[in-house]
Amino acid sequence: MNSLALISKLAQQLDKLEQEVLQHDSRLAQGECKLLQNTDRFNTQLFLQTGAKLQPCIQQIRSQIQQLEKRLRVGLNKETIEISCQQIHDQFSAVKRALATTNINLKAARQAKASSRARYINKQQRAHQNSGFEWIASNVMQNSHKLYDELNKHLNWASRIEQKIHALDLQLSTCPSREKLKLQHEILETQKRLGKCRQAISYIEERIALFERPNAKKGY
Repeated sequence: MNSLALISKLAQQLDKLEQEVLQHDSRLAQGECKLLQNTDRFNTQLFLQTGAKLQPCIQQIRSQIQQLEKRLRVGLNKETIEISCQQIHDQFSAVKRALATTNINLKAARQAKASSRARYINKQQRAHQNSGFEWIASNVMQNSHKLYDELNKHLNWASRIEQKIHALDLQLSTCPSREKLKLQHEILETQKRLGKCRQAISYIEERIALFERPNAKKGY
C-alpha cells in the first residue's frame, strides 16, 4: 500500500471511529462523567486523557496520523514508519476497547465509591459510639438536616434546664433549712445535665462544621 492510500485508509477509519465516539460521549450522563473524571483509562504512552469521554483521544490519533504523513513525505526510514503505524494501531485498539468497557468501568467505579462510603460511615459510627454522646442516633450524624434538628433539640433542652436551675435557685433561697440539702443536690445534678447538654451542642456543631466543609461530603 502506497503512502497516500495508507493515510487515506487511516483517515477513513478514524472518521468511522469518531462517529462511534461521538455517540458514546453523547450518551454519558453528567453523573457518569463525574464518576470517571479522575480515572485513567489508557496507558499514558498511548493517550494523555482521563475521564469518561473519548473525544480527546480522536484528536490525538488525528495528530499521530498527521505526523505519520509528514514522516512519509520526508522519507524517514522504515523502522520509524513502522513504529508510527504500530502506535496508531494501538491507539485505535485502545479506543475500541474503551468503547466496549465504559459500562464495566462505571460499575467498578460505583462499587468502589460505595465501598469507600461504607468504610467512611463505619468509621464515623465507631467514632460516634466512642464520643460519649451515643444517645444521639448514629444516622443523624450522616445528614445535615437531621444534625440541625438535633442541634435545635439540644438547644431547647439546654434552655429548659437553665430555666429549671433558675427556678430551683429561687426555691432554694426561700425554702426551710431542712430542705436545702435536697435542693442543693437536685441543683447539682441538674447543672451536670446542663453541662452534658452543652457538650453535646458543641459536639453537634463540630459535626455540622465538618459536614459542611468543602469536599466533606466525600469524606473518603
